[in-house]
Amino acid sequence: MRIHRPLLEGSFVVRENRFRARVRLAGEEVPVHVPNPGRLSELLLPGQQVLLGEARAPHRVTDYDLLMVRLPHTLVSIDARLPNQLFQEALEGRALPEFAGLAVARREVEYGESRLDFLLEDEGGAGSCLVEVKSVTLVQEGIGLFPDAVTERGRRHLRELRRAHLEARRAAVAFVIQREDAGAFAPHDESDPLFGEVLREVAVEGVEVYALTYRVTSTQITLDRQVPGLLSGTV
Repeated sequence: MRIHRPLLEGSFVVRENRFRARVRLAGEEVPVHVPNPGRLSELLLPGQQVLLGEARAPHRVTDYDLLMVRLPHTLVSIDARLPNQLFQEALEGRALPEFAGLAVARREVEYGESRLDFLLEDEGGAGSCLVEVKSVTLVQEGIGLFPDAVTERGRRHLRELRRAHLEARRAAVAFVIQREDAGAFAPHDESDPLFGEVLREVAVEGVEVYALTYRVTSTQITLDRQVPGLLSGTV
């Protein structure tokens, strides 16, 4: 995925609420939109270097989006709007062999009490797969972790995937790790032990679990590799 707008370097000041923060840019504090409702407490620290994208529009109350965090060893994309696009791009680029022959038939698919991100189908309609995509920004000791806060919605999505599998439909969850420094993935039991419990249950029952790392630069975000999921115990 190409980043089509130039990014500006700033210094993080404070998060005012889930979707708004203040950043020091060219010596001036400016309000910015945070396109991620997660806590991001390990990333959004006072003085942390961040990258902003200009996004001026009549309906907006901020002129910038906070898109990336610059760590000493890597860039992290925090934009929770991107993982679905990144997954679809990898699928269309035939970079996901587990989904070979499938293409996006529908997005935002109503299923049970939820909306799942994708319905994939083959050209003849004989094979299909429901896929839910989750954004991961937290990495500790080389392990990508999700979630970083309690997520009843996330647990509900997993239960709907299990229901689909029990109805003889293929179902998968893909964790898109928006950084390249993770060598594995695990549920973050410290943040939401129930999510980890449900994820392990549905994986045993047949829901497919994938984790993908991405290489992030100021001009593009590209698939790096698939990493193993550590689902056998508490992390």
